[in-house]
Amino acid sequence: MHRLTWLACALAFVGALPAAGAGNDEFVPVTDKMLQNPAPGDWLHWRRTQNGWGYSPLEQINKRNVAKLTQVWTAPMGSGPQEATPLVYRGVMYLPNRGDYIQAFDGKNGKLLWEYKRQFPEGIMGGTNRSMAIWGTTLIDAGGDNQIYAVDARTGKLVWETPVHAPAVRAHATAGPLIAGGKVITGRQCQPDATFEGCVITAHDAATGKELWRTHTIPQPGEPGSETWGDVPMEQRWHVGTWMVPSYDAALNKIYIGTSVTIPAPKFQLAGKDMQHLYHASTLALDPATGKIVWYYQHLIDHWDLDHPFERLLVDTAVAPKASDVPWINPRLKPGEKRKVITGIPGKTGIVYTLDRETGEFLWARPTIFQNVVKTIDGATGKVTDDPERVYTHKDESIFVCPGMNGGKNWPAGAYSPRTNAMYMPMQNQCMNTRVQDDQRDPKRVYGLEQEQVLSPGATGQGTIWAVSAETGVVLWKRELRAGAMSMVATGGGLIFGGDVAGNFTAYDEKTGDVLWNKNLGTPISGYPVVFAAGGKEYVAVTTSSSDVHRNGRKFAPEVVPENAESAVFVFALP
Repeated sequence: MHRLTWLACALAFVGALPAAGAGNDEFVPVTDKMLQNPAPGDWLHWRRTQNGWGYSPLEQINKRNVAKLTQVWTAPMGSGPQEATPLVYRGVMYLPNRGDYIQAFDGKNGKLLWEYKRQFPEGIMGGTNRSMAIWGTTLIDAGGDNQIYAVDARTGKLVWETPVHAPAVRAHATAGPLIAGGKVITGRQCQPDATFEGCVITAHDAATGKELWRTHTIPQPGEPGSETWGDVPMEQRWHVGTWMVPSYDAALNKIYIGTSVTIPAPKFQLAGKDMQHLYHASTLALDPATGKIVWYYQHLIDHWDLDHPFERLLVDTAVAPKASDVPWINPRLKPGEKRKVITGIPGKTGIVYTLDRETGEFLWARPTIFQNVVKTIDGATGKVTDDPERVYTHKDESIFVCPGMNGGKNWPAGAYSPRTNAMYMPMQNQCMNTRVQDDQRDPKRVYGLEQEQVLSPGATGQGTIWAVSAETGVVLWKRELRAGAMSMVATGGGLIFGGDVAGNFTAYDEKTGDVLWNKNLGTPISGYPVVFAAGGKEYVAVTTSSSDVHRNGRKFAPEVVPENAESAVFVFALP
């Protein structure tokens, strides 16, 4: 019998039972203070903490003993591709599934405590659900029917729901909310039929679901930035999405979120190749009280669908970029001065950007994987200049572009460790051969490009992991992978856990990148690993399934990437 079949049968029986165990009668409501500083054994947010680190301080599993790590339980998830982040609170794991199906497990043994399956209107299917939030006694999620909703974390019963758009509007949230001071903050995708009205960031009251504000990422007439779209009619200003989870600095009281490309991508089809078309491909800092954009930084004029919505790492660090490694540096920087920064790789280009998170001032940037779209960055102003040889000017034009639409960097998240002051980023060595499909704005062609994904020049494998100093920008180590690299997590035990689409789940030494433990799960890693404690014991969990990285992996490395994929959660601990 297959390793998951017996458990699926068992859980089908357990799922019919009332919710039980794991402290339902002693549930302590999750507060904003707890979200800002979680207990070491809890994983309460997409990246555990609101600063985006993906770091657990637990150290029971460490460099000395990780070789003994053993699988302790596994459970099947829902059907279809999964890119899930488990949340864990006081030993209970809450797992979001595709199509707004939520499972609650006892973290120690995988016993199913309850499940919730959202009922959609006719014609609505639901889709990717990478994460959700926890606040008070509720789990809060962004539904595939364009509702923000809360379920009771003790029972799985619906508590409240609030519409953002009509259910059929194609402006769905593919990642869950951030909770900032009792407000539920979500962004979303927004396809052409949603027009500019679909491209919003919203805030809702976490207790009631009442909408508090909404901010458009395509400025409306009379708002700052509207003029950067030239004479493009409002109804043809499409797709500046915010489809990943924001970060939040409670001390500065700012929300940080990234945005995607326009539709179509080639700007000659819009207001012109040099127009900014705000606020696409940008980092936005928002006031959580009002939703007002306090500052923005635009990472490039994006002609290629090279989105920039990924995790923003909020770090307090000395800033001393090394000129031999970092090509773009602000000349006003005083070497070694301490700054509150946003750092990491926010977009598909694979470029590390470091900004002052109080003001948005550009500090430094450096490339990682091979890219040919950014020619230079002015250190004094932060202004990015695209390579003119890669900028489309007419229909049927063909250009070789690196990275490709799938990244570079994409939704698989990196991690930051305060032990090393370094970021650990999963990357893909991918480029694309492109052709411009039309010279008009055609929503049926979406991005306006045909593309064929190929490996980057000189690459021998699809994936690579980069460890980069947040202080100096120096590459501390790098590991090339035959298959696509997936999300990372850092730990207080000196470990970096990460997976690949060949099914390998691996523990690396944080300082050297040496492999200290590896387990092939027989199915592609797809979700975000987490580290948690239950009953005084430390556990590591990861979810598996197919994904876009897996599908590309079948093309680039079919000999190591399995053809089929099971949707499951795997949990490991020391014997």
